[in-house]
Amino acid sequence: MRHFLDFEKPIANLEGKVEELRHMSTDGSINIADEIGKLQTRIERELKQTYEKLGAWEKVQVARHPDRPKIRAIFDRLFDDFTPLAGDRNFAEDHAIIGGMARFRGQSVMVMGTEKGSNTEERIKRNFGMARPEGYRKAARLMDLAGRYGLPVLSFVDTAGAYPGRGAEERGQAEAIASAIRACLKLPTPMVASIIGEGGSGGAIALATGNRVVMYEHAIYCVISPEGCASILWRSADHARDAAEAMRITSDWMHRLGVVDSVVSEPLGGAHRDPVAAIDALGDAFATQLDSMAGMDAAALIADRNDKYMRIGDNGLD
Repeated sequence: MRHFLDFEKPIANLEGKVEELRHMSTDGSINIADEIGKLQTRIERELKQTYEKLGAWEKVQVARHPDRPKIRAIFDRLFDDFTPLAGDRNFAEDHAIIGGMARFRGQSVMVMGTEKGSNTEERIKRNFGMARPEGYRKAARLMDLAGRYGLPVLSFVDTAGAYPGRGAEERGQAEAIASAIRACLKLPTPMVASIIGEGGSGGAIALATGNRVVMYEHAIYCVISPEGCASILWRSADHARDAAEAMRITSDWMHRLGVVDSVVSEPLGGAHRDPVAAIDALGDAFATQLDSMAGMDAAALIADRNDKYMRIGDNGLD
């Protein structure tokens, strides 16, 4: 059953009418196919009008949609011969981060990303995509392997942020995130990162400090969640909408600020309405960005990456 967001209620009503018609028996007094066609046209028009004027808060809701493409579905669609690698060789396996070697359009690559899970059992296992220190240490280990074997790194970010629990802090959460960022910056091979849903705080940056960063049209990238920001500035999460607008967390702002290099268009109504088309578009974006770095040696790639992050924000925007 399709999950509708609050601002999609008119669309939900129309789709409900379509379902009613499809289950109707008819004596021929009404042309059901014709009526369904008219409703589908109205649905497409309503989707277009709604999604063309989404505000930041509505995009937060779309980015969190439970049916958006998840890492496992993306891996199944884009990669061949995926071989998962587990553990940080120090403490444990963190199921919030999945990674390993694979082939992308004939090229050997290292892939990794945060996985939220698609049902209650899996979300609990994946800790809702919030990695602990061992997850970031695993990511750093995978990048070290990629560097040694000359593999480009492709990463996928969909997390509200790093897990803030006591155990994670006791095991060095901040150090683990910093080490993963350092591993990104020192990687001698090309790295393309993607923000596919939520890109939350340092937990996102740890996997997204690449030469190139691409971002889905309705994804978000932020230093803190709108609710968290509102709780600090307004002393109430009720101002989350105001915070979302003020924080400039949408893909168009991220592109203007130079944080991301390209925005990947989503199917009409969001990636959750046509995951296959959305994933294929992401694959094309990865291929384009990898091609842009063809022929660059290790020194050039590291310099290119460092220069990118030194320049962020230096564009005269107020």
